[in-house]
Amino acid sequence: MTKVYINNIQKFMPNEPVLNDEMEEYLGYIGGKKSKAKNIVLRSNGIKRRFYVLEKNSLKPLFTNAQITANAIKKLENDDFKLEKLEALSCGTTSADQLMPGHTLMVQGELGINEIETLSASGICLSGINALKYIYYGIKAGELTNGISTGSETSSMVLNSKNFEEESNYKELEKNPGIEFEKDFLRWMLSDGAGAMLLENKPNEKGLSLEVKWIDILSYAGEMPICMYSGCEVDENHNITPWRAFEQQEVMSRSLLSIKQNVKLLNENIIEYTVTKPIQKILEKRDLKEEDIAYFIPHYSSTFFREKVYEGMKKGGLEIPFEKWFTNLTEFGNTGSASIYIMLEELFNSNKLKKGQKLLCYIPESGRFSTAFMYLEVV
Repeated sequence: MTKVYINNIQKFMPNEPVLNDEMEEYLGYIGGKKSKAKNIVLRSNGIKRRFYVLEKNSLKPLFTNAQITANAIKKLENDDFKLEKLEALSCGTTSADQLMPGHTLMVQGELGINEIETLSASGICLSGINALKYIYYGIKAGELTNGISTGSETSSMVLNSKNFEEESNYKELEKNPGIEFEKDFLRWMLSDGAGAMLLENKPNEKGLSLEVKWIDILSYAGEMPICMYSGCEVDENHNITPWRAFEQQEVMSRSLLSIKQNVKLLNENIIEYTVTKPIQKILEKRDLKEEDIAYFIPHYSSTFFREKVYEGMKKGGLEIPFEKWFTNLTEFGNTGSASIYIMLEELFNSNKLKKGQKLLCYIPESGRFSTAFMYLEVV
């Protein structure tokens, strides 16, 4: 099998960073009132700043998802690689600009390139790593010599206040103003951004590369119910009603196209089903030892889960001390499918990596409890 190397990683963050006290100036005030949940959620998640495609005080988007993704990809061009050489493009996102066509085709259109293979990976946080694994498989099988994968999000487009006005007004009539906490708390959790990786069948002639040793993705949707979702309504028995089954007015008054999280289900299960159980399974298959790992790169949505991930890994049989952890959550926010790209971009371009070091990446998804672990070696 052909070896696979990550030879370049770039990111694109839209506009200027947004600090905690500015958030509602970008996302807007639902019903004209400040959120009661905002400060509570921010104290818990530890995020200090994030990025939005929205213009301050106008709710107007200055970029589409396809545009920020294309901007990250363009930064991969250098003397050794031009986009005209690209063979395959695989893009993952939770928040595509449209229902159809696929997100990758819209990114390709922004780039103005032709005659390439494409894949659009849907889902939530795992869509970015699924996009990466497609390119990894293609090169490893010898079908491709290069490919680009991406993860990107424009969550602010879904979280801004105009998407909740009808629901808020409807609840005002019922003397229950505002929106559900399960929707409101996500407004203070998610951020926008895009990351892109160039994968090739040969390492860089100059500088470092990351050899992809393996990517393991495990889903527990066969036993776990839906937890994070958009475009449907979920009853107490975890049965869903798709948004298309509702009248158009109901879709808006219930804000069915917003993102919702079952917080209780999340807190009770996220560590067991994205950390402990899968790492136990992986350790049966892989020769993975703490002393071999130079960096552990975890994608978690909130600093609230930092200690819990540590304990989950320890329980699963792989205890990694915090001095080996690398994350930039507090500075870039939770960018969903782009998070692992944005973390690796900073580390890859930091001049901290040394030949022979090994990196273990962890990417969970709460949609219906799935997870990914990726093992890289600096060469």
